[in-house]
Amino acid sequence: MNDTLRSTLEELLDGLPPKQAAGAVDRLIANYRGETPTHAPILRDRADVAAYAAYRMPATFEAVRSALAAFAAAVPDWAPAGHVDVGGGTGAATWAVEATWPGERSVTVLDWAEPALALGREIAAANPALRDARWQHARIGADLTLENTDLVTVSYVLNEVSEADRTALVDAAAGAARAVVIVEAGTPAGYARVIEARDRLIRAGFRVAAPCPHSAACPIEPGKDWCHFSARVGRSSLHRQVKGGSLAYEDEKFSYVAATRLPARPAPARVIRRPQIRKGQVLLDLCEADERLGRTTVTKRHGDLYKAARDADWGDAWPPEDASS
Repeated sequence: MNDTLRSTLEELLDGLPPKQAAGAVDRLIANYRGETPTHAPILRDRADVAAYAAYRMPATFEAVRSALAAFAAAVPDWAPAGHVDVGGGTGAATWAVEATWPGERSVTVLDWAEPALALGREIAAANPALRDARWQHARIGADLTLENTDLVTVSYVLNEVSEADRTALVDAAAGAARAVVIVEAGTPAGYARVIEARDRLIRAGFRVAAPCPHSAACPIEPGKDWCHFSARVGRSSLHRQVKGGSLAYEDEKFSYVAATRLPARPAPARVIRRPQIRKGQVLLDLCEADERLGRTTVTKRHGDLYKAARDADWGDAWPPEDASS
């Protein structure tokens, strides 16, 4: 996680009673992993927001940054001049965008939880690129209107709203932006929401830049599997207290789609499972450009490609541009 963000969170949350935070975290986990839309903001007060910042903000940052990195690799000569973060809460996605494309830009964070916006504004004051960001109250639903911008991010929001509101939100993003990045929990339900959004973006004229190597139908059979990835999240001491864990890290599972109206070069294939390293060979499960799932075996006789396969990770593009057979 960004060092400035980490230290700022620790300063702001110093003295937060772990027991109080843990209670709020338990409720947040139930909401974020649930499938029932809410009709009120999940983050209701300062205690909720503080717990969210300690528990969810680092994981959201890493998941969104991973998705943005894959998108940036597909559009390497582009950087957004404007960013709207829908349902952005305390602003994790805005930090992830700045980490991907450093520098100042027009930034607007929309959320319906005033305490989240207030804390997000406080945290952003530590980052010169975000000090002029606008933090605006907005009902995330059918009545949402978005200003034209280069990039719209929607992270861990679609699970909070009804099907009708999800449709309206994705359509509003498609109508306002040149690129849309949507991140959801890496669960079957989260993947289903991402695929629903992916289909709407494609029908609106967008092309998928990541993670898919194509914009055709997903080859994964519904109900039998789901596409998701993993981001490593470092835990601060406060994070470990709030989560009740002992490890210095955790792995955040997420599903995502990054789509754009810009010219894009999607990966030739994408690693969709953890690579299996065997003696003298690496097994890679891939989503491939010909709209199918496949497994490739890379052995020592493949030279540099074998070395690349041993270093490959879940979610990586394959083959890497700098590897030769």
